[in-house]
Amino acid sequence: MRRVVVTGLGAVTPLGVGVRSTWKRLIAAESGLVSVADRSPKWKDLTSTVAGIVPVAKGDRFADHEIWRASDYLSSSDQRRMSRFAQYAIAASEMALRESGWEPETEAQLDATGVCLGSGIGNLHDFYETSITFHEDGYKKVSPLFVPKILINLGAGHLAMRHGFRGPNHTATTACTTGAHSIGDAARFIAFGDADVMIAGGAESCIHPLTFAGFGRSRSLSTAFNHAPEASCRPFDADRDGFVVAEGAAVVILEELEHAKTRGANILAEVRGYGCSGDAYHMTAPREDGSGALAAMKRALRNAGVKPKEVDYINAHATGTQVGDVAEAVAIRSLMLSEDGVDAESKVTVSSTKGAHGHLLGAAGAIEALISILAITEGVVPPTLNLHQPNVGPLFNFVPLQAQEKKVKVAVSNSFGFGGTNASLVFSKLE
Repeated sequence: MRRVVVTGLGAVTPLGVGVRSTWKRLIAAESGLVSVADRSPKWKDLTSTVAGIVPVAKGDRFADHEIWRASDYLSSSDQRRMSRFAQYAIAASEMALRESGWEPETEAQLDATGVCLGSGIGNLHDFYETSITFHEDGYKKVSPLFVPKILINLGAGHLAMRHGFRGPNHTATTACTTGAHSIGDAARFIAFGDADVMIAGGAESCIHPLTFAGFGRSRSLSTAFNHAPEASCRPFDADRDGFVVAEGAAVVILEELEHAKTRGANILAEVRGYGCSGDAYHMTAPREDGSGALAAMKRALRNAGVKPKEVDYINAHATGTQVGDVAEAVAIRSLMLSEDGVDAESKVTVSSTKGAHGHLLGAAGAIEALISILAITEGVVPPTLNLHQPNVGPLFNFVPLQAQEKKVKVAVSNSFGFGGTNASLVFSKLE
């Protein structure tokens, strides 16, 4: 089996445009969560009015190069053809390709370069507006771009067309596990010889009243902190009351090890393992014993050839929901106790970064994988914001409130989604 490494990163997040901006603010314990109550009259009856928004205006927190301007990455024509989630995907991919230094030119190189980019919901704006237009004005007022703008695979499609990548062109859409599945699937394309290089990740942009109405009706969202957005997402904390919807994109460049070494690429980490499972239990809730999450982690570590006690850091999926955070904590404890009775509370460092950037839905697994890679390269574990009183059972080092310096050789990134779909990724320093 061929080995797979990471040679480039790109990100567009509520903490800023660019990997460095995002990481700098994350490690500084800053928040990208804001109020959206004044964005539209339709928000007035909604129970949750906080979100993670990609910054579009300069201010005390953002420099000019850290805000979103589509024109920095896309022509006017491309902007008209693409939904916002696809625009974010293109921007993050360009950043990652630039860092990787991969510029395929020959027919063989283009054939060996693929794309695996997914989204959970993608774009509700065009669905909503076009439905109204069709209802009120009829067939002839529907844009010919409507279908291309709502298709989830068009993020991958536009990127492949832009560069002429003719390798695997693949899109996962598995709710909040999408980003992790995209990276894991892409790594397997390389491992099995279907490609030498894959651009992989997730993108999402559905900050729309309909999104908040839907999640709100399912009682999934935080509602108690509309007055204090930065305090609204509280992974593992006793006062947690739901997740906070966010937007953005994250992309990694994956490459076959010898291919990367031959061209002198800077190798950031190795993708050591990938494990998936299904809860087969409930549409929106995990199994309370965390058995689905545990199975995904076990399979990922088995695939990696890594023992639980060798894991230095786990980036948890923990979104700030009452049931979900407990189930994941129980699963992590079970994982650590599964081998020789290791004391889970004293042996594992766990944090959830959603307190800073919110829940990017289909992009969550990608941004959190990227953060796990940075924990390895930077020797710093990012904090769990708003964690004042843990009440999920196990008492791990949850990295409360402030980042911690730590040598991270092996990191696990967890992602779990509606429908009971679970995935775990294992990254390590290259040996």
